[in-house]
Amino acid sequence: MSVKVQVVFYSMYGHIYKMAEAVAEGARAAGADVDVYRVAELVPDEVLEKYGAKQAQAAYAHVPVIQPEQLAEADAIIFGTPTRFGMMTAQMRNFLDQTGGLWMQGKLIGKVGSVFTSTGTQHGGHETTITSFHTTLLHQGMIIVGVPYSEQRLLTMDEISGGSPYGAGTLASGDGSRQPSENELAIARFQGEHVTGIARRLKAGS
Repeated sequence: MSVKVQVVFYSMYGHIYKMAEAVAEGARAAGADVDVYRVAELVPDEVLEKYGAKQAQAAYAHVPVIQPEQLAEADAIIFGTPTRFGMMTAQMRNFLDQTGGLWMQGKLIGKVGSVFTSTGTQHGGHETTITSFHTTLLHQGMIIVGVPYSEQRLLTMDEISGGSPYGAGTLASGDGSRQPSENELAIARFQGEHVTGIARRLKAGS
């Protein structure tokens, strides 16, 4: 059975983009039809250039910017956002705030929703960013899926690693110098595969 999965992300320096690609890889491996989208940038170009983000974003400038109404086309939507003080970015919040029409029509009810994230430090909001994101998904009537402990990489203790039962994650370091590790990318791939499997079962039973 065909399952349509969207991976919708915001990434300032590329960490979440790399995680999004891994999530999409896992979903495709599970047989999903996957579309990867980014949400619109809100920061002025001159500010992005000042902080080195404009050059980083050039690597994924080819990824199309999603419009809110496109969410209704998916069976499952996996969102990716960095944390800002323990919550999602303004760019992602701005996008979600435009989904009121979908909410009014119940267009996202019964769809699978899942979230992954990145932080600058080990305790910089991996869990709060994802769980606070879940509130919006619940208002939309979505079915939340995380990363169960059958993904044994969540139990890794011999290295620093993001990821929790709420969703995949990576640690970017305060200066953005750390890139997603293979353990973090593997958890992200698992999340894409797991969400696809749940969405397929739900669709088969509908």
